[in-house]
Amino acid sequence: MEVHPGVFVSSTSTEAWEPDPEVPGTEMHELVEADGVAAGMTRIIQAGEPIEWTPPQRETILVLEGFVQIEVTDGPTLELGPGDMASLAPRVATTWHVTVPFKELWVIA
Repeated sequence: MEVHPGVFVSSTSTEAWEPDPEVPGTEMHELVEADGVAAGMTRIIQAGEPIEWTPPQRETILVLEGFVQIEVTDGPTLELGPGDMASLAPRVATTWHVTVPFKELWVIA
């Protein structure tokens, strides 16, 4: 929610979730997309197939709930849980294996 021009506020317990148009089967809550930066949260509440994701710009994540293994193409497999952070290079293909329920905070810049 924009509370003042250029100032955005939300909560990790928000109920303002929408289907993520880029990642089927997931929901997102976007806090802001402005000035070349996007920030928000993604949640997954039902187990499904692994998620293929290639960030368009650098993506930094903080896992809030659940666990994820992220396979980086031609790189390591990251194992992350609540409180863990990672930063992914732009345009590097990844495959996410998520344990539900899962919730992450992300910033793409």
